[in-house]
Amino acid sequence: MIEIIAQATELNSTIITDVAEQVVEASQEATGITGSIQGGLGCLGAAIGVGIVGMKGAEAVGRNPDASGPILVQSIIGMALAEAVAFYSLFLG
Repeated sequence: MIEIIAQATELNSTIITDVAEQVVEASQEATGITGSIQGGLGCLGAAIGVGIVGMKGAEAVGRNPDASGPILVQSIIGMALAEAVAFYSLFLG
């Protein structure tokens, strides 16, 4: 009985060691991904921002068609500022 427990303990320790080595290898491989995640999240935020600006600009023109010129100018400025976030995340990340 004691021999079986000793063998099981040895087996468990080798399994734990193998799993620990795999985790270390995976974490070393994942270090290069962090910049990509940062850039992806920055671009996602910029896309959401541009979508909201476009939605609200179209809504504003629908409510007051005579003000479409100034609304267009402010919408383009807002979209440019939202896109700047994407460039910051890509170049600085």
